[in-house]
Parts: sequence; C-alpha cells; structure tokens
Amino acid sequence: MYAELSITSNFTFLTGASHPEEYMERAVTLGLPAIAIADDNSVAGIVRAHTQGREIARKVRERQAWEAQNTAIGPPCPDHIPKPSSYPIHAVPRLIPAARLIFTDAPTVTALPLNRQGWANLCRILSKGRLRAKKGDCILHLSDLLEFSNGLHLLLWPQATRFQGGADAWRTQAQQLTRRFAGRMHLLMHPRYDGADSAYFSLLETESQQLGIPTLASATPMMHHGARRKLADVLTAIRLRRKVDDLGRDALANGEQRLRSEPEMLRLFKGHEWAVARAHTLSQDLTFSLDELRYEYPNEGSEQETPAERLHRLAHEGLNWRYPEGTSDKVKKMLAHELTLIGKLKYEPYFLTVHNIVKFARSRGILCQGRGSAANSVVCYCLRITEVSPDRGMMVFERFVSEARDEPPDIDVDFEHERREEVIQWIYDHYKRECAGLCATVIHYRGKRAIREVGRAMGLTEDTIAGLSSQLWGFFSADGLEAERMREIGLDPEDRRLKQTLMLVYEIDGFPRHLSQHVGGFIITEGRLDELVPIENAAMEDRTVICWDKDDIDSLGILKVDVLSLGMLTCIRKAFDLIQRHHHTDYTLATLPPEDPVVYDMLCKADSIGVFQVESRAQMNFLPRMRPRNFYDLVIEVAIIRPGPIQGDMVHPYIRRRNGEEEVSFPSDALGEVLGKTLGVPLFQEQAMQIAIVGAGFTPEQADRLRRSLATFKKHGSVSEFRALFLRGMKRNNYDDDFAERCFSQIEGFGSYGFPESHAASFALLVYASAWIKCHHPGIFACALLNSQPMGFYAPAQIVRDAHEHGVQVRPVCINASFWDNVMEPDGRGGLALRLGFRQIKGLSEEDASWLTAARGNGYTQVDDVWRRAGLGPSVIERLAEADAFAACDLTRREALWQAKAIATAKPLPLFSQDLEGEALDEPEAHLPQMTLGEQVVEDYVATRLSLKAHPVALIRHLLTPEPRDKTPLSGDG
Repeated sequence: MYAELSITSNFTFLTGASHPEEYMERAVTLGLPAIAIADDNSVAGIVRAHTQGREIARKVRERQAWEAQNTAIGPPCPDHIPKPSSYPIHAVPRLIPAARLIFTDAPTVTALPLNRQGWANLCRILSKGRLRAKKGDCILHLSDLLEFSNGLHLLLWPQATRFQGGADAWRTQAQQLTRRFAGRMHLLMHPRYDGADSAYFSLLETESQQLGIPTLASATPMMHHGARRKLADVLTAIRLRRKVDDLGRDALANGEQRLRSEPEMLRLFKGHEWAVARAHTLSQDLTFSLDELRYEYPNEGSEQETPAERLHRLAHEGLNWRYPEGTSDKVKKMLAHELTLIGKLKYEPYFLTVHNIVKFARSRGILCQGRGSAANSVVCYCLRITEVSPDRGMMVFERFVSEARDEPPDIDVDFEHERREEVIQWIYDHYKRECAGLCATVIHYRGKRAIREVGRAMGLTEDTIAGLSSQLWGFFSADGLEAERMREIGLDPEDRRLKQTLMLVYEIDGFPRHLSQHVGGFIITEGRLDELVPIENAAMEDRTVICWDKDDIDSLGILKVDVLSLGMLTCIRKAFDLIQRHHHTDYTLATLPPEDPVVYDMLCKADSIGVFQVESRAQMNFLPRMRPRNFYDLVIEVAIIRPGPIQGDMVHPYIRRRNGEEEVSFPSDALGEVLGKTLGVPLFQEQAMQIAIVGAGFTPEQADRLRRSLATFKKHGSVSEFRALFLRGMKRNNYDDDFAERCFSQIEGFGSYGFPESHAASFALLVYASAWIKCHHPGIFACALLNSQPMGFYAPAQIVRDAHEHGVQVRPVCINASFWDNVMEPDGRGGLALRLGFRQIKGLSEEDASWLTAARGNGYTQVDDVWRRAGLGPSVIERLAEADAFAACDLTRREALWQAKAIATAKPLPLFSQDLEGEALDEPEAHLPQMTLGEQVVEDYVATRLSLKAHPVALIRHLLTPEPRDKTPLSGDG
C-alpha cells in the first residue's frame, strides 16, 4: 500500500494546478488509502478536501445501500431512489491535514500532525509566521518550529530544495532537527523526473544514513492528473509575470509530477521499495482528522449564573420591556419553546455573544439591526438583536434552529457603515486577538481576469485580450458561440495559440487566486482561535483573519457572527438625531408609528427615491402594481424583485393572483400550507425547501443540501443535480409533470439569487422606517441621505431635486453658514430649510472644514479672512471659491476665485499685509465678465456635483421642443 504525504494544491496560489477536491476524487480512482494536502505555509485548502472526502463517503454509502437492496431477496429499490454514482466500493481515502513549512533559516519540511495537539501547534507556527508579515506573506524561523514541536512529524526536504544556505548549513540545521524530532522525522525522497533519479535516490539514501533518519517516498504532486501540465506552466508564468515562452527552466519538463498509484510509485522507486512502504506505515500513525476539531462557544456566563440562566433572565426582562402592557399567551409559548430548543442544542452562548455585540453598539449610539435565520425569533426580539416582531415576520423557529440538523444558527447583524469599525475593534479587544478573527474570502479566477492573465501569459497582444474580454458573455454562456464571436471581432478561431488560450481560460476558471477578508464574518472562540486555524494579517490595518472561508466554516459547524455594514442604518440614525434636535421627539426602529397608511400611499405612487431597497427603477415600476398596504406586503416587495424570482417566472403569476386576475389554487392541501401566504407562488428560500420535503419527499438531509445549493451568493450552483430526484418525487406523489417542471424551474431560479424570508422581514422594517422618515420629514431625510454618502442608487443632485419637489427649501454652500455636514436651519416661515455642507465640495477634506468653522467667529467678510484666520492653503480657498461659497460676502464666483488666485501667487505674510504708514495695500480693481447661467450651472456641477440655479436640461430645453411639422405634402405625395 502507498499513501501520498506531500501534495501541492492550487491553494499554494499560482503554483498547484489542481483543486483539493480533485485530489480526493483522483485518490479514489487510484485506490490510495490516504493523502496529505500540504500547501506552502498554509492550510487554506484543507477543509475543501475534507468536505469532498465526506461527500465521497456519502456517495459510497448510497451505492452500497442501493446494491444491497437490489441484490437482496425482495422488491428492488423504488424508482424514486436514483442509482448512485459509480464510485468503487472500497475504503474512502483518508485526508491527512499538513503544511509545507518554508523557513528563512532552516530547510523546508512538510509538517504532519500526529494528533490534536500537533494540529494546534501547526496552527500556532503558521500564525506566528503570518502575523509578522504583510498580507499574503509568511516569515517563518526555525525557532517557531522548535517552540511548537510537540505532536508533529516532519518530512525533511533534500538540500537542493528551497534552501539557499549551502550544503553545510543545510546539514547543520538538519542535524539540529533530527535531534529535536528523534523518531518523528523522515528524509523526503522524491523523483526529479530528469532521467537520473536512480543516482539521485542513492545520494539521498547516503544522506539519510548520515542524518540517522529513514527515507520516505513521495511523488510531490503539483497536479492530480498529467493533463494539467500546461495549466501549471501558465500559473507559473502568471506568478513570475512572464510569458510561457520565456519560462525556460521554470517550466515543467514534463507532466510527470502528478498524483500516482502504488504500482507507479514502485516502478519509479525500484530498488527503494521500502521508502514507498514507509509512507503507508506512517500514514497509519497519523490519526488526526478535522472531525476532531471541537468548536467552543465563548462562555458568556459568570460566577453568579450559567449561560442558560443568563439567557433566560435577559429574555424575560426583554419580554417585559417589549410588551409593557402584558404579553399574549402565544408569545409566551413561543419564547418558552425557543428557549427549550436552544437549551437542548446548547446554543445559549451564541445568542449571548450576539447580544453582547449589539449591547455594545447601542451603548455607543450605533444603530444596528439583526437579520438572518434565527434573528426573527422571540428570543432575538427580546434581546434587542432585531426590531422585527415575530408576529410580523411569521417565520417558524425550527426552520433555522433545528434539533434534526444540529448546526449553528445564523444571525447577521447590520451596523452603521460609518461606525462598524468601532464594533469590529471592540470584538478584537473584548474577546482578545488570539480568540477572534474574520473569515477569509477566496478570490477565484472569473471571466475577464482569467482572460487577461492567461492571455498575457500566452503572449497575446493587449488588443486581442481586450477583444476577447469584450465578448466574455459569448465564451461562458452557450456552447458553440466561441468561433462566431471571435470572427465578429476579427480573430481567427482556428488559430492554434487562441485555441490553447481559450482552453486554458476554461480550465483556470474557478481556480483560487488569493485570499481576501470576508465582509464581516467573525469567528469567536472560548479558547485560542490560533490553535483551531491559523490567523494572519489582513490588508486593512488592525484586522486579522483566518484562512478559511464561510463555506469551510459551515462545513465544520463553527459559529460565525456576521458583523456587516449598511449605509441606510447610518442614514436612519442621522435622521433620528435630526428629528430629535429639531422636533424634540426620540424615535427608534421599534417606536416608529406602525402601519401608517400615508406612508403606504406614498409607496403606492412609487415616490421612493432614496428609500431602502425600493428605490431602483425596477422596484419603482413594481410598486404601483404591488400596491403594498401592510408590513408583510413590504416583505414580499423586498424579496420578489430579485434575479431568482424573476428568472423562475414568479413575479407575474403572483401579481395576477393578487389582483384577482387568476384564481389562487393549490395542487394539494399540503402545498397549500407551504404556499398559502404567497398565493401559491414560491418566493422565499424556505418555501423552496418545504416544497422539496412536502411535495417531492426529500429527506431532511437532502433538503439541507438543496438549501446549501440555493445559497444566495454561491459561486458554484449545484441545484440542478437534484432535478431528477425532485421530478421523480413529485410524480410519485401524483403531481402533474408540468407542475413539477414549473416548480423546479422556480426553485432553480433561486440558484442565481433567492431571498430568505427572514432577511426580507428584517429589510422590510428598514424599508418602512426610511419611507416613514421621507414621508413625514422629507428635508431631514434628504439631509441624512446626503450626510451618509456614498450609498444608494442616486447622486446628490437627484436627492436634492427630489427634496425640492417635496417642498423643501435647499440653500447653497455658504462660507458663513455651512458646516462639514449638511444641516437643517430655520427657513423663516416656521419650517426647516436644508443647508448644504462643505462635504458636498469635491476635494475638500473634513479637517479643512473643521478649521474653517472653528475660526469663523462672527463670519468672514472677504477671501483673505479665510487664509489669515483659518490658516487654509490657497488650493483649499480656490475650491471654496469654485463652489461659489463666498456669495454671502457679496462676491461672485469669479471675483472670489480672482482673490484666491492672488493669495496663491503673492502669498503676503500677515505682518507685512499693510505698508509702513498703516494703510492697506491697494490693488487696481479687476473688471471680470459676468458668468452666464449655463456657465454657473456647469461650474456648480464641477465643484459640488449639483446645482441649485437650474437643471442642466433647462438650458437646452428650447432645442428639445419639437417644431411644428410642415403638413404640406412633398412633391409626388398624394
């Protein structure tokens, strides 16, 4: 038997030429009992191989069960159970987690954990190396390995590999390692595939005898199959920023460095068969598996009370706060049921962790709103994680926190986008850096990047690459369009180099390129996180991340709290502050007047510029058709205008049924219970799962796999694999074929983008809140929107114009009245006017605006005052003049700019700004021509991206007015 213990996957970025999953699949074909994925200073691809191993094991079990059923005496397997894939029925290859450690002062080694302690030490070593380097790099010293040596077995790479210290230095360091790792070390013997491997192996045997350690054979594969050789060279060319033709000795000599079977290894290592046997023997001692990783929630209890007791206390205190007039029996039963289920699954610390984060944010006045599967529950409502009442959301708690699935709940919390960093840094400080980190996001090769980088590596011209990129949709959509699209842009589809390039583009599509940080997914642990997974620096300052992405975390069942940012929360909080300041009324998301018919009237008229989620043109066109009249209508409004429902043809049937144009009917009472509230049309991911269970007879496990394939932002949709199973199940339950096809088409639409009902309910609350503010306080809403930019669909000019159409008086930027932010000020008629702030001026910083307002006193009277009193530079003063901010000083834009230019050119010192007799220096008055209205509007847009003087189209409207048609018939016309 043979086990491969030193594999390089494509998570050694731009080096390995195969996915970790492909190695696991190939190992099945080759009959290998175990393989070790050992990427350079990384374990980023380990979980993907582990997950694939579990999937292979599941398919093998299905095949065994199917064959046992069909060979047994009795009826064969029912038709609705498909024949499993053709995996051989033998032991599933075992994944051995590992990493190749590359040191600055020691030979390279492959580190193999013997046990859980070994894995923890490997993670600590990698964390030390990555935290002392910038993002993407790792600087390891021999002392790191010696400090965390317990539980590790080493494969020492030969001296010619990756070590620049010379033979003597290599041997000295190797001897030090052999003393420290006595009995836990082999010398790696790998072929160089250069025709001289026999002599090379003999040299390695001699070296191993001198070091006193045995040899161990490895093919050191860089690809799972030799067909990936060309792609491996392309990856090398991209990494080295060369063309493939210029790689020279950096290119692979052949396609031999691939995963190999036992017979192949015995042939390669003829005369050294014992080195091959040692690999299998060692693999049997390497018993650690990622299944041993046990995630520990942070202990959110105290000496006085356990986490369960604390959660119960906080939930009931919140219940009394939420329902001061008394709680209904229904809500009490829901709370008791949820607490019981949470207690069974021991999820109390999770909810308490989210509660702590939200509590901190609220203590700092940071507006936040929870969403996600478990957020719309009575417990989360009582903990103030969400402001959505469970009566509004109408969700079933077990869909998200299920005893059958036994997986962590999912709560996403949105924070103000301008202040989320405060929350992130508090999490690092409160839970400690070694116990908290953000998830990674794997950046894959997609579309244009694949074409650009492969094209350059293959030596294509920039014009050719640009042409291929412009026809991207033709290459990655329908088959057979490549040749047609290439001819359209003047390329020869039969050109050999172009054919090779396209083949390689298809091959590299989906390959990982580098790691980035997740938008906000936090992993928080009770013990050291860096003993569960390595931690490294992010590109952003004071951020640290782990190397696994959200799918890896889900696969291992590790808790993740999504700390996300949302611009509309910033806008709503600023609007609440303005309402309190000017109207002396305190509002929160929970205390806004509910179900205001005037707000719904506004939405029915599609008056929704700036309103959260319903401000797009598609939503504005749909609002008059939908005519929302209550909160749940907004939930549907949020979810229905999405690529998933649109692609699944769900929009028009729903509207027809809502308007009474089509009868609301259900194919069965069971599906009627699932689809009743959406008039028989599936609109949410949860309904798609229920259709599969109720209509097609899916098991909970199959439904969960379907749910994962419907993930909102899934890069690799796999929903189509369930098609045959779904259609057979619907037919077995006596549903029409047309109905089954239509149902699956609708479900399949969620593979592009389907919205969960829980998220839609949380977003609907923000829709209502932003619409309420716009309806009752349009000036304040516009002011808050402008102060929260950049966000939303609309530019400041459109926001200001919409405010003006709602009767808001908007005043320009003024050197004596404006502040950095836009503000509301008395309009002289008992109302409020919107005063534009300095933030609207392009190129002006908040610091400059602060100096300007701090030194203003009773106001500036001339341009020189700003320079003398505020100390602002001439370039800043010029920006103010270009924005016409000196109008209050009785200066036109050109006059102010003329004086600003004088400061920039003369720059007189204040001490010498007067002559010796104390009389001011006089300069002849410049007679500047007056600017036309068109020039004023153009300069306004250049300086502030908006104009209060006129709309640009008003200047040319006379050119757009159609002239009367000459009704005299042309010559020859009747």
